[in-house]
Amino acid sequence: MKVQPLADRILIRRLDADEEVRGGIIIPDTAKEKPMEGEVVAVGPGKLGKEGKRFAMGVAKGDRVLIGKYTGTEVKIGGDEYVILREDDVLATLAKK
Repeated sequence: MKVQPLADRILIRRLDADEEVRGGIIIPDTAKEKPMEGEVVAVGPGKLGKEGKRFAMGVAKGDRVLIGKYTGTEVKIGGDEYVILREDDVLATLAKK
């Protein structure tokens, strides 16, 4: 299924943080914090200004970004979980190694 966000919205797949177990304690999935890092899967065309001009998006498909833990709306598409949020809710982009 192809998803195209509208306006200045972005579709993000959260990336799982590296799991480290210290002292033999295993934390159940329900108690884990949501990861703050994600990969941009799709972006909208950009915000429409008052004069009808579109503003270019600051992120692109494939970018790795930092987002807030409880930011955006969680959706399930084809069995996978994603987050849809506005471009303003992206905290930072991560440089590629």
